[in-house]
Amino acid sequence: MVALLQSDALLKRQSYYEASVTRAALQPSLNGEVKTDVVVVGAGFAGLSAAIELAQRGFKVAVVEADRVCSGASGRNGGQVIVGFASGQQVFEQQLGLGAARQAWDMSLEAIDLIDQRIAQFGIDCERKNGYLYVADSVRKATALDAEMDAMEKSYGLATVRAHGAAVRSFIDSPRYVASAYETRSGHLHPLKYGLGLAQAALGMGVQIYENTAALSITQDAGVCLRTEHGQVRARYALLAGNCTLPAFGPQLAPSIAARVMPVGTYIVATERLDPALVQRLIPSGAAACDNNVVLDYFRFSQDARLLFGGRVSYSSRTPARLQQRMAERMATVFPQLRGTPIEFTWGGFVDISMNRAPDFGRVGKNVYYLQGFSGHGVALTGLAGQLVAQAMAGEAARFELFSRLQHRDFPGGALLRAPSLVLGMLYHRIKDYL
Repeated sequence: MVALLQSDALLKRQSYYEASVTRAALQPSLNGEVKTDVVVVGAGFAGLSAAIELAQRGFKVAVVEADRVCSGASGRNGGQVIVGFASGQQVFEQQLGLGAARQAWDMSLEAIDLIDQRIAQFGIDCERKNGYLYVADSVRKATALDAEMDAMEKSYGLATVRAHGAAVRSFIDSPRYVASAYETRSGHLHPLKYGLGLAQAALGMGVQIYENTAALSITQDAGVCLRTEHGQVRARYALLAGNCTLPAFGPQLAPSIAARVMPVGTYIVATERLDPALVQRLIPSGAAACDNNVVLDYFRFSQDARLLFGGRVSYSSRTPARLQQRMAERMATVFPQLRGTPIEFTWGGFVDISMNRAPDFGRVGKNVYYLQGFSGHGVALTGLAGQLVAQAMAGEAARFELFSRLQHRDFPGGALLRAPSLVLGMLYHRIKDYL
């Protein structure tokens, strides 16, 4: 895990998002004892969203963050605001039934609306744009895409405009793809601008945010006591919202749930600024895009006309060799028009995935809630998750419990073998993607 964090820290410094914002002054570290209603671990989208929702309900809230606000996946992701869940709907249907699956789907639509509500309410300028393209790069994958979209339209009402063969080029000018589906409920934004906006909103509502304050341990009795290096927080409730960083920073926080998520490295490059006319030709709608391979590519154009191209996942703690070169090569297979275009930023970090790719929300004991397993769909889903846990703490737990009823399995292999086992498994799926 130490190697993972060193790699993570190195790539964070090269982020386009960090280069395109001006951060507010550092919030103080925690020193001494603080008493509050709720202590939140992690100042990313989930933790900040929960803090806002709790403050709106009259709770006093303290947030502890081991690094800086949105220094993890919330501030470095692809910025794709996607409806639904990484697992698809089958996990919900099989475990909870079609009725509950439809409720979960409707809540994923609410998650997107919630982002837009917060942008309007708090005046967050984060380059929000609607439009999403699902693309397939083989006949087999095109068949799978059509089957998925048919099912989503029939059971959940997701409307898409589909194209096949040469018609795909009117949606995305790429020779790689043989099928596409376009919808307007999903879209994209600048994640770090959005996250910093949430932090300012939370501070304005009286939430205390402590940066450079790692949570080291937590105990429960009548309430909770969370200890840090230089202090402690006593509260009625705690929320663990640090996702895959929690096992690294706080092995005593929740060991019973640590094995249910796996840190996965994902990486993004940003080109130099492009001719806006070229950007318009490549993706006329300005949509974000993602293929349906197991080891997938995802990409979009930024407001200042850069291609942000992501993928090249790593299921170990090592940053892939020749990362920028490999990402540029893969980008050129999607857009040959950009072959040789200078790459100005290369960054990445770690997200958490669950075994079945469904979100893992629940409680440890009576007073400690947790949110994890967003599995790449966290930009929208984290906001909803924060709202659900705030409702649960306020005594309205039905919506939160719909998700907590999902059953999750530990990754096999124990602490030492989980990552190697996943590397082998994903190698198998990567080979299948090319067959």
